[in-house]
This record gives sequence, structure tokens and C-alpha cells, in this order.
Amino acid sequence: MADDLKLSDFTGGEKAQLAFLHVRMAKRGLAGDKVDISDLKRKVERVEDTARRRKNGK
Repeated sequence: MADDLKLSDFTGGEKAQLAFLHVRMAKRGLAGDKVDISDLKRKVERVEDTARRRKNGK
């Protein structure tokens, strides 16, 4: 993949946002297998898309 992201591709705020979202996903995951975390996954993807657009100059 030509558009793989590295940690340096994210801003400080995006890194903090991703860390917070991953902690929330882990917390929900501890609650059990039946918990839906798709909303948090979409938020993570949105942050990654923003960084990818900035990296590719679009």
C-alpha cells in the first residue's frame, strides 16, 4: 500500500484522539463479546482519513 500511515503522519491532537478512542474501545471490549464498537471504529477511520488526505496533499 502506497498510503500506509506512520505515527509521524498524525498531529499531536490526532494522536491524543486516537489514544482516547482506543482506550474506549478496550474498555468496551472488556465488557464482553456482544458489545458494539463500530461507532468508535468509524471515528478512528475518520481521523486516519484526515491524516491520509494531509499526507497525500489532497
